[in-house]
Amino acid sequence: MDQEDRIALFLDYENLAIGARDHLGGMTFDLRPIADALAERGRVVVRRAYADWSYFDADRRLLTRSHVELIDIPQRMGASRKNAADIKMAVDALQLAFERDYISTFVFGTGDSDFTPLVHKLRELNKRVIGVGVEQSTSALLPPACDEFLYYDRLEGVEIRPARTRPGRTPAPAKPQETAPQPVEQEIELPVAAEEAPRDVDTLAVLVAQTVAGLQGSSGGAVTASTLKRTLLRKDPTFNEGDYGFRTFGELLRYLAERNVVELGEGPAKGDPEVSLPESGGPEAEFGLLGSVVADLSRNAGPVALSGLKNHLRRAKPDFSEKKLGYRSFLQFCKAAATAGVVDLRWDPETDDYLLTAVPSRSVGAPA
Repeated sequence: MDQEDRIALFLDYENLAIGARDHLGGMTFDLRPIADALAERGRVVVRRAYADWSYFDADRRLLTRSHVELIDIPQRMGASRKNAADIKMAVDALQLAFERDYISTFVFGTGDSDFTPLVHKLRELNKRVIGVGVEQSTSALLPPACDEFLYYDRLEGVEIRPARTRPGRTPAPAKPQETAPQPVEQEIELPVAAEEAPRDVDTLAVLVAQTVAGLQGSSGGAVTASTLKRTLLRKDPTFNEGDYGFRTFGELLRYLAERNVVELGEGPAKGDPEVSLPESGGPEAEFGLLGSVVADLSRNAGPVALSGLKNHLRRAKPDFSEKKLGYRSFLQFCKAAATAGVVDLRWDPETDDYLLTAVPSRSVGAPA
């Protein structure tokens, strides 16, 4: 029990409810998908929702059944109280951070960038911050500020319904009425298409390989799956392996291991394997490709310029990518090949470029 994260949940209910209504086909906001997602991350000990509840009378009963404390912020004074709920929510969160040391994680259900300074302050206080918001109504400034950000539309259990169409002011023939909703349905489908577009496993492989290489270089020790996942979330708080079609992070790692992007070994704890870059069949094969391409090009033209060389490698191997091997740039890859004795690499001030020549006297992996 003591090892569980204690979570405080704060809902900017108006922001979430209006975001769901306007961007998710007029659907009613449902707390259960958020509650289920947080149950996987710890124990929720505080649940508070802020709004002028006279506008959300039907929602009050549902939230009360979910043990949510409703904080009423009446809007009778008009624009002068526009940010009253935001201010009250921020004050309560900071008060809780100082008074309840056992609360380790704060979750804010909102897409409003006004909460960004609050997120930064809580992280200064060594609190983990998770954001939840409707993707289309979430400010671009908020997710990068959080330790993790969950898009409500992507949570398990959220079913986006087709948008309701308002009846026209004038009667229309039957066929136009049937076809009129089609553009609206296409607009509703757009977020799904946009969600599927980033599910590029090659892009994901590059991200994972670069991250593993960076962790190995900075720590000098073993990289566990849990450390890798936390680092990926720090790079992109919206990262979720489910967006790429994997049920768990372990399933994603096994997929990448089968494709020789990473290697998995026994870790310090069950279910938390060590992750490393392949030592065989990885860069050595690519170094050999580089050496053969440079040798072919230099037979007639002499030393080969670094500029444009990558295109020649891709003609020989269309799926070539130094980033899949953990290198941040093509120059870094070539420097590693030079260190391995596959090519000579030198800077030429006359051409203002690096020049490469092949080293035919030894092959990759051969003793010096």
